[in-house]
Amino acid sequence: MPLDHYVTLGRSGLRVSPFALGAMTFGEDPGAAGCSVEESEKILRTYLDRGGNFIDTANFYTNGHSEKILGDFFRSNGSRDRVVLASKFFFNMHPGDPNGGGAGRSAIRKQLDETLRRLGTDYLDLYWMHNWDRNTPIEETLRTLDDLVGSGKVRYVGFSNVPAWVTAQAQTMAVLNSWTPLIALQVEYSLLARTVEGEIAPMAREMGMALVPWSPLKNGFLSGKYRRDVQVSDSERAKFVNAPTEEEFKVIDVVNEIAEQHGTTAAAVSLAWLKARKGTVVPIIGARKLEHLESNLAEVMLTQEQEAKLSDVSKPDLNYPAPLHGELRAMLQFAGTTVDGEASGIYPPLLQGSVRY
Repeated sequence: MPLDHYVTLGRSGLRVSPFALGAMTFGEDPGAAGCSVEESEKILRTYLDRGGNFIDTANFYTNGHSEKILGDFFRSNGSRDRVVLASKFFFNMHPGDPNGGGAGRSAIRKQLDETLRRLGTDYLDLYWMHNWDRNTPIEETLRTLDDLVGSGKVRYVGFSNVPAWVTAQAQTMAVLNSWTPLIALQVEYSLLARTVEGEIAPMAREMGMALVPWSPLKNGFLSGKYRRDVQVSDSERAKFVNAPTEEEFKVIDVVNEIAEQHGTTAAAVSLAWLKARKGTVVPIIGARKLEHLESNLAEVMLTQEQEAKLSDVSKPDLNYPAPLHGELRAMLQFAGTTVDGEASGIYPPLLQGSVRY
């Protein structure tokens, strides 16, 4: 899908490209699989030139260098207002300061001010809570975020890596109190990581939130580099992760097979499958080299048979009670009860799906 075929992010008026550009690899912080400032700017410029407008980073990516690179780029190019710029709070950037991280009122405000300074902007289009803070009442976090939206420093909010029950509680609380609601969830989701389909994905569709998957190529396993009996030598990430398991290779084999049928990349096939999931799904594509970005953006249209084959080989084992839902539906149908399709939820269906402009 071309980057200028924009979609509406959740139940909001925010239009974004169908793929976000992740900036986790921007910068060369020791111990991180990052890239130089020059390569970061090449990747960023190519993404923007192709119509991309959704940039995702976080305060602690490459120890703040990622945000600084983005800030310097937009300051030099004057294109800040044309992009949807997202960052995250949670991780403590000041060891020894108990209020330097987390999701309390003081911590959020302090982290946002530092993020805005590094990015050289006075507002964020989307502010994510990077993880669940068990020690802070969720209403304190929501009220603080709502205040920041009211102040103009933040436009929209979302959660990342938060349990479904916490997210559902937060969204219900926001709706009932007329606080700023969540419009998107950033989650791990790929052909090799589908457990999100048990609780989080159905909840997101019901409650008007888009999914923004991180690691859609599962540590590069779905990029095409990984094949049986082939040693991966040119991947920085390979230094930090183990090789794929036998079960993962069964999926990788099918991805590579379909990529060869289309004469395209394994990355493009994997992302095409992910984009076809129910609801609004906006994968985050990361790149350490320009060719990585171009490989991810190769266009491919999967057949229904190919989608089904990929779904079947990667079928996840979901936790209880997800396995009962299909069985229960089948039992009710057998008994003669009318069972409708999936409920549309509390929001109109039009507000949950993708809209092209």
